[in-house]
Amino acid sequence: MTHQPGSNVQSGPRESPVSRAAYLLRKGGIALIKDPSRPERGGIVVASGARTSDDTVNFLASHARGLTAVALTPERAERLGLTLQRGPQPDPVADAGERWLVTVEARAGVSTGISASDRAATIQVLARSEARPEDLTTPGHVHPTMADAGGIVVRNGWSEAAIDLVRAAGLEPIATFSQVLADDGELCVGEALDAFAARHSLPEVRVSDLLAHRMANESFVRQLSQATLPTRHGDFLVRAFENRLDSRQHLVLSLGDTRSPEPLLVRMHSECLTGDVFHSLRCDCGPQLDEALRRVAEAGRGLVLYLRQEGRGIGLLDKIRAYALQDDGRDTVEANLELGLPVDSRDYGLAAQILHALGVQRVRLLTNNPDKIQTLVDYGVQVVAREPLEIAPSDDNRQYLRTKKLKLGHLLGDV
Repeated sequence: MTHQPGSNVQSGPRESPVSRAAYLLRKGGIALIKDPSRPERGGIVVASGARTSDDTVNFLASHARGLTAVALTPERAERLGLTLQRGPQPDPVADAGERWLVTVEARAGVSTGISASDRAATIQVLARSEARPEDLTTPGHVHPTMADAGGIVVRNGWSEAAIDLVRAAGLEPIATFSQVLADDGELCVGEALDAFAARHSLPEVRVSDLLAHRMANESFVRQLSQATLPTRHGDFLVRAFENRLDSRQHLVLSLGDTRSPEPLLVRMHSECLTGDVFHSLRCDCGPQLDEALRRVAEAGRGLVLYLRQEGRGIGLLDKIRAYALQDDGRDTVEANLELGLPVDSRDYGLAAQILHALGVQRVRLLTNNPDKIQTLVDYGVQVVAREPLEIAPSDDNRQYLRTKKLKLGHLLGDV
């Protein structure tokens, strides 16, 4: 349904799966994490490392049936003198495979080390804040992994997801986890994974839920500078923000008081060099940016976020490669997929962080993309209305706009 200006869109964030899972973790329970964006990775069952009991280890071994692992922060791994296993390790950012540390055993209080009680005892040693290297011996029957210090906002691995979830529960950043195997011994995925969670009454948390929780409760942006920017639509205040996670800079052009409780007219515009600068007719990006600035100037109060995520996040070079495939007849979605790239990897959580930094709480969003609305709401920004921003189609961009409508769900009445 197309929301008209002034119509209510969302009144608040959806109930958080993270809060439900966090409650159970604090009670000593367990939860399931999955990543629908990469279903081939299956999912994991995770428990707080500090509260891992014999029963927890036995459940992971008997029901999840994957390798039982313990996710550690780099600081804890260093303090315990644990090093990476020999051999090739996953790329710290690009590859979500786990970074395995040397296997360990508690030096005291265990027998063979393989039983559920022995492995639980070793995990309890790993979880102790006062534990030292001499409390462990190697090799052993417990498999530690090392998560990135930045968690899933930096690297989308299971170790990072597990630690981020126990952190959300207010617990020590150490987590016991295991991937789930199906009856045939392969990774449990899709509906089978959901059935596993239902059978064992486990709350399900998506990786995107964890990311949204962190983006809504932590700040990763900072303002670097500001100045006056005269444009043909009027004099705007331009601010430069930096994403501290990747050091990219983004711009905000604003008019009026952004901290007023009245809903603010907002446009989130992703960089499009070809459209914004060279006025490419392939897309509607340049005209949308110009119209957004005009509408904000007309309202006398509002802002335009200019986000540096070219080509729906794939970058300028891959965008031109996708253009070449479009010249041969592919649409924008087909071209990205043929190049092995995501259809849309833009980060609107970053925009929500900038809005929070500017004191913006309620917005009238200039967009045709419902994903932007839901993302802002999930990240704690109230979207009280959607303001359509349609550009009349032309012979050059009609197929592009049709693809946005039919394959990406954009609300385009004129196409």
